[in-house]
Amino acid sequence: MTSILLHQIWHQGKEQDILIQGNQFASIKESEALENYAGYSPLKVVECKGKAILPAFYNGHTHAAMNLLRGYADDMPLSLWLNEHIWPIEAKMTSEDMYHGVKLAILEMIKTGTVFFNDMYFSWDECMSAVEEMGLRAVVADSFIDHGSESYKDKYIAKCKAQQSKNTDMLRFAVAPHAIYTVGEDMLKRCAEVARESDTFLHIHLAETEQEVKDCLSQHGMTPTEYLHSLGLLGPKTILAHSVWLSQHDMDLLKESASVLVHNPCSNMKLASGIFPSKNLIDNELKVILGTDGVSSNNNLDMREEMKFAALMAKVRYGAEALPADKVLQWATVDAARAFGLNAGEIAEGKLADAIIVDLSNDRLIPNHHLVSNWVYAADSSAIESVLCNGRFLMENHVVPHEDEIKENAMRVAHDLVKRVK
Repeated sequence: MTSILLHQIWHQGKEQDILIQGNQFASIKESEALENYAGYSPLKVVECKGKAILPAFYNGHTHAAMNLLRGYADDMPLSLWLNEHIWPIEAKMTSEDMYHGVKLAILEMIKTGTVFFNDMYFSWDECMSAVEEMGLRAVVADSFIDHGSESYKDKYIAKCKAQQSKNTDMLRFAVAPHAIYTVGEDMLKRCAEVARESDTFLHIHLAETEQEVKDCLSQHGMTPTEYLHSLGLLGPKTILAHSVWLSQHDMDLLKESASVLVHNPCSNMKLASGIFPSKNLIDNELKVILGTDGVSSNNNLDMREEMKFAALMAKVRYGAEALPADKVLQWATVDAARAFGLNAGEIAEGKLADAIIVDLSNDRLIPNHHLVSNWVYAADSSAIESVLCNGRFLMENHVVPHEDEIKENAMRVAHDLVKRVK
């Protein structure tokens, strides 16, 4: 395999040489003359003077095929948005729609610096195919919504078990009951059981709205977090999307179980779900990562944007010192990678070679007083020149292979889908 040398790239406040061998960062050292690398063959030299390297993003919660629904239903609360608009159009989606929707999502993620996503939707096989073709990492799951049929439930559980044999280093399969208000108690327990038996991730929405908490207290005498705990769903491989409305007892249970919370700031704001209790979670030493949610409620998959809004929302609620740039960058990178068992998320020797290369001459990165601060608060995706995943370029010099074809196919199926609904 060809090694890659990132020559004279800005890292840790100085120009360095970063050598990638196989899928890992093999060495990081002071920049040297190119003739010193004559022993590495074959070697691809990438001249990076005036460029900087940053960790790539790991998106903790997505619904990738929803990219076809960007702008389809906006400016309404969650319940109305789901019941009157999103679920009806999703019922008309075909496997072809979902495949092209996922490819569009992956294109957008690559161009905004994301090399991993944790997906929950109705497109297991299509998502798997798109991920393998595009070359990034993912945890993929079909979202289960309880329709009452026992055969439907049995089929879902059987597929969850069967998919585990298809796990690879780049692609893994999870169990994803949608939420406590769409899945019954028995099925929630069954999902927890198969996740434990398969040693895989369980991905679910939790405490997204205040109404969800009120309904759960009325029906079960417990908060949503307490309810999941009582059913055995919490644990270190449980990924809890949103988690906006949490009591102190909820936080105690989440810490004790080492569950992972996914903050989705843009979606939470757009659907008026509430403000994530970031400082309380940090103070209680809970595991927190970032996610975009689906494009229908965001309306993009830009993780850098999530970092900025997460930090600003925290400051509005808790004060200017809350959630500094370095911390929120950790949530979006190394903390998320660790949550999914990846030896990645950092630019360090021995770590998986996932990274973003940014152009320091981009107007949003000038002057470079503090690169991380600029990256969180000032930049946009135009600063990203190249993206590496597992030691290979997903985007190089702003080019993603087959980009035009991906966009054309997505536009075609999206327009056809809307016609079918009308």
